[in-house]
Amino acid sequence: MSDKFTTYEHHGTQVWVAKADKGQHREHCLCYSCKSFKPGEPENNCPIANMNYALCILEGMVLPVWECPKFDEDPNESIYLSR
Repeated sequence: MSDKFTTYEHHGTQVWVAKADKGQHREHCLCYSCKSFKPGEPENNCPIANMNYALCILEGMVLPVWECPKFDEDPNESIYLSR
């Protein structure tokens, strides 16, 4: 096993991740600070977030969003409040 990488089960698939990045998805994903992000409510959720999530499930990946043309900041949910 590597000093830098590890494996774990995510969405039913064994995946690799850099140890330093494991569990950091929400801290880097723009969606978690957007008014349109409604995880667990596909009918109300942002269509882009739904497609991103579908790809993540299909391929067993995690894809944080860094840039988005439809972003609308939710000041009550901003992951950037502590930065």
